[in-house]
Amino acid sequence: MAMVVSGGKMPLHANALPLSIINTKTRVRPAASSFPLFSPAPHSHSPSRSLSIRFKPLQHVSRSLSVVSSVLSEDRATGVSGSGGTDAFKLTYLEGNSWLWETGGLRILVDPILVGNLDFGIPWLYDAAKRFLKGFKLDDLPEVDCLLITQSLDDHCHLNTLRPLSKKSPDVKVIATPNAKPLLDPLFRNVTYLEPGESYELNARNGSKVRVKATAGPVLGPPWQRPENGYLLVSPEDQISLYYEPHCVCNMELLKNERADIVITPVIKQLLPQFTLVSGQEDAVQLAKILKAMFVVPMQNGDLDAKGILASIIKKEGTIESFKDLLARELPKAQVLEPIAGVPLEILPPTSDV
Repeated sequence: MAMVVSGGKMPLHANALPLSIINTKTRVRPAASSFPLFSPAPHSHSPSRSLSIRFKPLQHVSRSLSVVSSVLSEDRATGVSGSGGTDAFKLTYLEGNSWLWETGGLRILVDPILVGNLDFGIPWLYDAAKRFLKGFKLDDLPEVDCLLITQSLDDHCHLNTLRPLSKKSPDVKVIATPNAKPLLDPLFRNVTYLEPGESYELNARNGSKVRVKATAGPVLGPPWQRPENGYLLVSPEDQISLYYEPHCVCNMELLKNERADIVITPVIKQLLPQFTLVSGQEDAVQLAKILKAMFVVPMQNGDLDAKGILASIIKKEGTIESFKDLLARELPKAQVLEPIAGVPLEILPPTSDV
C-alpha cells in the first residue's frame, strides 16, 4: 500500500504501513478509534510544532491495494484555540456514501451500507461492492447514538442494512429527509424528519449537545418534489463545524449565510449521457468557497466494484489532483484531506498557536 503526504513544498511517499510521518503545523491527525477493527497504532505528539503519526493497516483491508492515501497539509492551520476534547470531529469513511462520525461524545452513522451490495433491487442494472472494507459487517460497528440519512434512495437509505440495524437498535435516534418517511417509519421508533432549514439538537451522554441543521440537496424527481437533504453539524462548544452532502448538489444561494470548517463532498463527477449523477470539481470548489471551508474531505463514492448496464455507461470527469489545483487557485488556505477507508481521521479546531 502507498500513502501520500502532501504539505509544504515536497510530497512524501511511503510504500507500506505501518508508517511514521512527521508533519509540521497541522491540526489534523488519524486517531485511536472505538472500532475493534479500526485501530491505528498510537501516535506521539511532541511539545514542539511537529506531529508523529503512525497508521496500522486494517485486517479487513485487502493487502493488494495499489494506492491508499491520506493528505495532511502544512502551514495552513488557522482559527481559534482548541477546546480540550469535545470540539473535534473524528471521521471514519466506510466507502460509498457511508461514514461514522464522532463528536461531543456522540457516534453518528451516516447513510450506512453494511449488509450486502448496493443494487437498488435490480442487480442486472447496477450491482456495486465495496473495494476495501469487504469483511466489515454490521456487527463490527460500535453502539451508535444517531443514524443520519441524507436521501431516500437505496445508496443512502439502504434497506438491506437498515432492517437488521433496526432490530439491533430499534430506539436509536434517526434524523432523516422526509422523503424517507415511508421507508423508516416501519423500522425505527425515534425518527425526526428535517426539512431544509430546520434544526435538531442531539444530546450526548456527557451532557454536551451537537446541533444538526438540514440543508437543501438534490431534487430526485420532478422539479416540484421536495429536495433531499444535506446537513450542517456544529460541535458542542461551537468551535468547529461540518457540512455534508453526498452529490455535491445544493442551493448555493441558501448556503451564503452558512459556514463550515469541514466540507465533505464528492470532487470527481459521475456522468450519464445528458445527466449528472454526482457533481464535483468546480462545483465542489464553489461549495468550499461559499462555506469558507478550512478542510475539504473528498469522497470517492463512485470508487466501487460495480457491474451492470448502468455501471458500464457511467463516466467519471476530473481527478482529486485536478480538484486540488482548482481549489488552490480559489481557496489557497484550504487543506485537502483524503480519507483512508476504515481509518479514523480526527480534525481539531484550528489554533493560532500551532
